[in-house]
Amino acid sequence: MVDLLPPADEQAPSFPRLFARTLRFTLGVPRTFSVSPDGQRVLFVRTESGTSRTGALWAYDVVSGKERLVADPAQLLGDAGEQLSAEERSRRERSRESGAGIVSYATDEAAATAVFALSGGAWVVDLDVDGPARALPTVGAVIDPRLDPTGRRIAYASSGALRVVEVDGAEERVLVEPDGDEVVWGQAEFVAAEDMDRDRGYWWAPDGNSLLVERYDNSPVQVWYVADPANPDREPVAHRYPAAGTPDADVTLWLVRLDGTRSQVAWDRAAFPYFTRASWTPHGDPLVQVMSRDQKHAQVLAIDVGNGATRVVREQRDDVWVDLVVGAPGYGSGGRLVTCEDSEDTKRVFIDGEPVSPVGMQVRGVVSIDEDGVLVAASTEPTEVQLVRIGYAGAVTELTAGVAVHTGESAGGTTVVTRGALDADGVRVSVHREGTEVAELANHQVYAGFRPQVRLLRAGERELRTAVLFPHDHEPGSRRLPVVMDPYGGPHGQMVVTASRAFLESQWLADQGFCVIVADGRGTPARGPAWDRSVRDVIAEVTLADQVEALAAVAAEYPEDIDTGRVGITGWSYGGYLAALAVLCRPDVFHAAVAGAPVSDWRLYDTFYTERYVGHPDAQPKVYDATSLLPLAHRLERPLMIIHGMVDDNVVVAHSLRLSSALLAAGRPHTVLPLTGVTHMTPQEVVAENLKLLQVNFLRSALGA
Repeated sequence: MVDLLPPADEQAPSFPRLFARTLRFTLGVPRTFSVSPDGQRVLFVRTESGTSRTGALWAYDVVSGKERLVADPAQLLGDAGEQLSAEERSRRERSRESGAGIVSYATDEAAATAVFALSGGAWVVDLDVDGPARALPTVGAVIDPRLDPTGRRIAYASSGALRVVEVDGAEERVLVEPDGDEVVWGQAEFVAAEDMDRDRGYWWAPDGNSLLVERYDNSPVQVWYVADPANPDREPVAHRYPAAGTPDADVTLWLVRLDGTRSQVAWDRAAFPYFTRASWTPHGDPLVQVMSRDQKHAQVLAIDVGNGATRVVREQRDDVWVDLVVGAPGYGSGGRLVTCEDSEDTKRVFIDGEPVSPVGMQVRGVVSIDEDGVLVAASTEPTEVQLVRIGYAGAVTELTAGVAVHTGESAGGTTVVTRGALDADGVRVSVHREGTEVAELANHQVYAGFRPQVRLLRAGERELRTAVLFPHDHEPGSRRLPVVMDPYGGPHGQMVVTASRAFLESQWLADQGFCVIVADGRGTPARGPAWDRSVRDVIAEVTLADQVEALAAVAAEYPEDIDTGRVGITGWSYGGYLAALAVLCRPDVFHAAVAGAPVSDWRLYDTFYTERYVGHPDAQPKVYDATSLLPLAHRLERPLMIIHGMVDDNVVVAHSLRLSSALLAAGRPHTVLPLTGVTHMTPQEVVAENLKLLQVNFLRSALGA
């Protein structure tokens, strides 16, 4: 059941404040699902309201149709409240996690027991009885606790070590601990968590007697210092940041046994320094995927658990780059090797080296692999996402349909589906048994007060997926509105989807008196490998050209409703880069820009992301120069507002400071808005509210709105 309720405040907050308070209207929505192997139990995390950030662990019983609160942080912590370690805060920053309380959990293979981290400790709960969670005896601040598949033991990372404790709390001990000041065991290094969609650093063996464990040594990585200028009494934080062209962390893998003995996993690390994926199932040896620094060559390796030797079971090559896919590779039933690779300009499921999913169905990620085949999230139309089961022989079963965005989990004949659509407020979460819906999970999301009115276009010759939003009260042909382009626009980032929640902020901006255009250009997902790779070495040229093309197409579609003589552009991160680039390079088209956390010089951004799109700076310095904003500073002739969090450790504030310095040296007036104490995310209510209002006022003034 969806409770689209207004906030409980006596005086309703503004939309920007409510947007921040509800974490973009995601609070109160069931998430982080797992389904027991027999399909009888669904676990999930949900906050008690649409404004509470504290997640609790819930279970839904498919047979009885009842929900049960399994673990409530308020009851477990009492008046002590939650305290997060610096390591856990950093981990959540990498995963863009703004929630509190229970944000993730892990279970044994039977889903009979669950473990989760809470306020620096590890807690375990028996799911077969209605009893309280128990705090385990642990050492240090707990990160990523995980049960072994048999349910006997729990491993967790802490203070650079990997430790283990019996499920009853006995025999807490260290398995491996740091052998250097910058050595960390059992956690993902920076670029893995930030850019590879890999946030794990260890994997249990199916029998629970050993683990595959990452060890990374950050000592080769250069040290940057992230200061908080608003608090000069605080010492700057030393931060190891692998900028493009500089050394990455030294990453190795080890087979670690419960007695602490270990064997290093051997592969050609000089040729393949990146460790990107790991999987260990009962269907075969542990698998890892490793990749070359230039990302054009990857290998899938099977590991000999006796001595750590490896053999190549699959090679992947591409002249531009090899894509990573969440959930693959892995062994399926009968030892079948499941990978996701390119074939006929389609990202497809491969079984033992042969493509089995249909041409034209772009696989976005692997949800699970089981006896029946491979469950994937996939798109034939890039604005929509469906759940599809691909049989090992190629049979295709679509579990969802319609003009919508679906996510979910499935096991034992039970499937949980989250659905968002343009004709619905928020999202709906339903439980299906053998293809029939049996329940809708309670949902406490807050109603925004309006539903976005989204017009979808296929803009220009490239059919750029584009969304157009007018003010709710706009009468077609009644007036020509100033335009605000609101893209992300960067590689592998998508904004134009058939889900209303994605456009709430854009609709609010439109209601301030603008026509808002959101366009996904080349490089954005689900248009095929050739579309993705067309941005290589020309990200500035291509992504900006596509925004111009989308604007022209919208102007042709609505000639009486938009004023192309008053066009602004706004964005954050890559979108901030694109916004600044627009007014610097195309002042004939764009008349004002708000650039949030822009990457002004790609030499200052991290290795894995940057080198995929513009190569190594030593090999391609001219490409870096051509994509940098700094040499363009003298061109500025339009109003530009630059916004940046002062303690951002992803796109560091040096990007904006150097851009501002270059503009000042060129005598070009501009506005800089520093956000004290803010990282790459801005979840603080007051900051988020006033930030949006200042941007709107800036655009109104600059565009004469």
